[in-house]
Order: sequence, then structure tokens, then C-alpha cells
Amino acid sequence: MKLGIAELMDSSGVKFGTSGARGLVTALTDRVAYAYTLAFIQHLEQSGSLAQSSAVAIAGDLRPSTGRILNAIAEAIRDRGHQVLHAGRVPSPALVYFAMARGVPSIMVTGSHIPDDRNGIKFNTPFGEILKPDEEAMRRQTVELPNKFDASGWFTTPPAPLPEPLVEPARAYVARWLSAFPKAALQGRVVGVYGHSAVGRDLFVEILEGLGAEVVRFAWSDRFIPVDTEAIRVEDKELARGWAKERPLFALFSSDGDSDRPLVADEAGIFFRGDVAGVLTARFFSAGFVAVPVSCNTALERSGWFSTARTRIGSPFVIEAMQRAVLDGRERVVGYEANGGFLQATVLRVPGGGELSALPTRDPVIVGLSLIVAAAASNRTLSQLHEDLPRRVTASDRLQEFPSERALSKLRELSAGLPESVVRDFPELGPLQDVNETDGLRLTFDSGEILHLRASGNAPEFRCYVEADSDERADALLAYCMSRLATFR
Repeated sequence: MKLGIAELMDSSGVKFGTSGARGLVTALTDRVAYAYTLAFIQHLEQSGSLAQSSAVAIAGDLRPSTGRILNAIAEAIRDRGHQVLHAGRVPSPALVYFAMARGVPSIMVTGSHIPDDRNGIKFNTPFGEILKPDEEAMRRQTVELPNKFDASGWFTTPPAPLPEPLVEPARAYVARWLSAFPKAALQGRVVGVYGHSAVGRDLFVEILEGLGAEVVRFAWSDRFIPVDTEAIRVEDKELARGWAKERPLFALFSSDGDSDRPLVADEAGIFFRGDVAGVLTARFFSAGFVAVPVSCNTALERSGWFSTARTRIGSPFVIEAMQRAVLDGRERVVGYEANGGFLQATVLRVPGGGELSALPTRDPVIVGLSLIVAAAASNRTLSQLHEDLPRRVTASDRLQEFPSERALSKLRELSAGLPESVVRDFPELGPLQDVNETDGLRLTFDSGEILHLRASGNAPEFRCYVEADSDERADALLAYCMSRLATFR
């Protein structure tokens, strides 16, 4: 049976967003996962990035549906004549790091931060994350499906079991950090790890302890918890503040489900915004060029420390900007996103330590270690790191269960009616100074405050980002804008 991938995306509802393909678990059937894997492999074969009888590395997060989807992916890899390298349940960046060292592509099964009634698939070439041209090439593929699926898209007989997970991916990822950062850099520091259902939680403990920290484990969970590092849940904020009161902590570290985005909290349990942590991480490495999405905090430019570029939201766009910078001869090229995920396109030297090879995919450990080590080395608290930055505060939230089509329609309506439409829908924000439509609608007002609205590329959500000069004003601005967004339903 021949099947066009573009047609399958439309009929299944499992589509590419800002980072891979995602959809409801009931829609991401065995046939869909199998077909997408075939399309990916065919694209790599056609582009010369995957030789015959080569290997593809796979891994997954801790969602209940991940094992089933991994089995479907492995079956497609074997049926296409390639070897399965099973990395087990490891962070997304650990899988990419392992696969890049082997010169093979990789596939990660994860829905990141979204609830576990959904899941997704991230595809990586031997050189890192796939980019938008790769996605388009996959859409154009037509695949030949075997007679293995029933009418609903499930295997009629169970596929061959996965091979035993390799130990090398996890070991190599831990070694990456312990070999580059100064030994005993965290000696005498107490660091909490909020484990929840993050796939990298045990590796985080091993890395921190390997650098001398005393690690306190908090809230390991057998149930999947949708922790979003960009729109941090109220319960996560309360937990962090409570743990900081229970015992003295130098820092608290965590991540999202597939452990590619960081959550770093200071000694009081107050979380860093991802884009603020990104500026400080870039500063730690004396970055020469920084690429970020348009939604990130403008403290980046106001600091005057870097050459910068703004992109659409999504790591593929950040990676493309970093690649252009490398071709232009830039050195120490990095990027980050508002969710905190940090990417590096060139080798970076750790102050007082060794080198980190390029890893052009989101990673949380580089952020956590940079902030914690920077504070420890300067005998400051993590909260005091904010003193190095221009005072700009970002905040974000989202309306859930808000169909993307409706969000896009509302954005078109707002854009077409500017500036009157903003006065009508957000009457308290004052005169409009600038409009940026790189990704969604980003509005800068005469006050210097910013409102950025966009439809999520990964889930039925209407996202809202704001920026102001203080925490209090950013929180008040976000609350006001979210109350106005609620009237859009």
C-alpha cells in the first residue's frame, strides 16, 4: 500500500510543529509512526546522509505511550534494511550527542512538556536536528506500507522486541560534562534536583555529584507530569519555594519531559526565565554570536555583549541562523530559546576547564552548570547573577484547548486592524510604537512594554509573552493580557 506523507499528516492530525511531529496518542498509531520513519529514512537515503545497511539510533521519554511508538519506529528501520541502535530512555541531547559521534541519524520519541495524552517524534540527521527543508522533503515522500496494520492503524501482530538498551549514550553524555567542567567546581554546594518524570533526572544527579555537589532529590514520580519550562506551572513554583525553605539550597535544577530544556531556580526557589538564563549562559562562555527567537528577552541586545540575530520561534530557525553565522566566519556561535534550551554551533571553552564540542540541539545541562558554576566561582548566590543584566523581565502563559486555526484567524484580524484593533482589545496598553510579525504578532508600546501573541506550533494553544521593567509589572501585564485573551474564545 502506497501512502503520501502529506496526505497522512492531514488525515491523522499528527503534524510538524516548531519541534518535530506531535499529536494525540490515539492519532499517533503504529502505522503513522512507521510511515513517518520510512519517510525520514527515504529522505536521508536520497540526500546521501544514510548509506545502505547503516544504523539509526532511537530513544524515548518516560510517557506511557513511548514504548509502543519506539517499537513501531524500530520495525520500520529494520524493514528498510538498517540496524537499530537502542539508546533507551535518555535525554534528547544525549541521543543526538551519541548519534553525531557515530555519524548516524537518530529519532527521539517525546511530547516534551505537553500532557501524556499526546506524544511526538523528533528526527535528527547525523549532523543534528532536522531543519525546515528536511521537514518539507519528508512531506513530499510516498512510502510503501507492508500488510502489517489493521484498519485502525495498529499492528496485527506484535513487532520484534527492541534490543537491549546501549549503555554508551548515557555514559558519553555524563562524560561530556565531567570532562569539560573543572573538577570539584561545585564542592560544598547543595543542589536540589526536581526529578518529576524528566527522563534525564538520574543523569542530572550523576553529573552534579561528579562535580562535587551534594544533591538532594525532590519529587521523583512514576506518573508523567507535563512540566513546561516556558509557562511554568503555579504548582511547580510553589514546590520550588517550599523546598528552598525546607533546607538551604545553592540551586535547584530540573528539565522538561525529554530533558532538553532547563529549569533552574535560585537559593530562594525562584525560577530563572529561560531567556534570562540563556543570556547568562552565553556570557559565561564569552559567546561571539547569539541567535534567538523573536520572543526572547531584549536584555540580550541591551547588554551590548554579543552580535545577535532574531528568528522565528523553533529550534530549526535558530540552528539555521547559527549555521549562517558559522559560514560568515563567526566564532563561539550559540543560540537559545525562551524555554531555556541552549544550542551551540561551534566548540566552546569552559572557563578554567576544557572544551565542549558543538551540539546543535537544545540542551539543559549547559545552562544549569553555567549558572551554578558561575555563581560558585564568584562567591555569589544565583539570585545575584541578575545584577549583571539590564533590568528586563519577561513572562508568558497560554490558553489551552484553543485551536490553532482560531488563534491564527484572530492574529490576522488584529494585524489587519492595527492600531485600532489593539486599542479595542487591549485598551490599557497605550500607544503602539512598533509591530513585528516575524512569528505571530509582537507589539512594542511607547512605554517600552512588549506584548507578543502567537498560535502554538505544537499544541492547540494560544501563547502570550510579555516584557516589562519589573517582575511586578510583568506579572500584572501578563494577567491583564491573559484576561483579554480569554474573551477571544
